[in-house]
Amino acid sequence: MANTVSTMASVATPRDEFQRSLLRRGVGALRASRDNCVDCGRTPLTGEQVHLYGDDASAIVCELCRPWRGAAPAASEIVRHCEHGPAVRLTVRVARVA
Repeated sequence: MANTVSTMASVATPRDEFQRSLLRRGVGALRASRDNCVDCGRTPLTGEQVHLYGDDASAIVCELCRPWRGAAPAASEIVRHCEHGPAVRLTVRVARVA
């Protein structure tokens, strides 16, 4: 008896193709809405400190890439969880006078 290898042909139904297109669209939307480090492209983790550079503090640099920058950042922020809205959010801190 000869060994026969049978392969099952994968038939994609219109429903499967529709689900894949929705998944691709969703992943693309998530990728477009998140902030990445301008140096390495990595997405900073929740709780990680990021540093903001540029005239308008729009360039985000992660904690790992910060030592490679010679200049001081315009600001530094903690990455917040997605439940808090935008991942990196500048907040004004007011000094309290006792």
